[in-house]
Amino acid sequence: MRVILNCAMSADGKIALPNRKETKISNREDLERVHAVRNSVDAILVGVGTVLSDDPKLTVSERFAEATRHPLRIVLDSHGRTPDSARVLDGSAKTLIVTNESCKKQFSGADVLRLGKGQVDLGRLVKKLEEMGIATLFVEGGESVLWSFLKEGIADELSVFVGSMIIGGKGSPTPAGGEGFADFDKIRWLKLLECRKLGDGALLRYEVVK
Repeated sequence: MRVILNCAMSADGKIALPNRKETKISNREDLERVHAVRNSVDAILVGVGTVLSDDPKLTVSERFAEATRHPLRIVLDSHGRTPDSARVLDGSAKTLIVTNESCKKQFSGADVLRLGKGQVDLGRLVKKLEEMGIATLFVEGGESVLWSFLKEGIADELSVFVGSMIIGGKGSPTPAGGEGFADFDKIRWLKLLECRKLGDGALLRYEVVK
């Protein structure tokens, strides 16, 4: 399975305001790109933090793509915090909520996988998705999810849209949260595949070196 990580950040490397509130970073050109990628993959994945803060629908908009198809929507939600009102449960596309093994919550409008003791076991999840026939997975964040995939070495590609803005804030979220790599020899290296102008921003596309 090919795993593609995606995020949008400001020129100073922030993905949200200092209070962690979402702010618009992607421009129209980047939204067109994101929806085109969504339309080409088998599944789209976010963490429950993104669901709680942004309430995304995770479908393909007809404004940005022709002949739309709606891939499987996946939410990493170890402790079952996805609200019943979340738009990922609206029935417009198939949804999979992935919790840990001790979470017993059921979700109307979604299937459930229970993997891992504390946090979701990403290695087991990837194997399950491959068994389901998922060949391409588009991971749209947020920071904890992107970090987890990079830390575990479960990523093939990383696309970063850089918006022409400064957000600032020492505590503002960045594309990869978590504890970070403590040793230089453990850093996850990237190979630049593409750098191109997208409207008033820029797209950086990397291969994750393994």
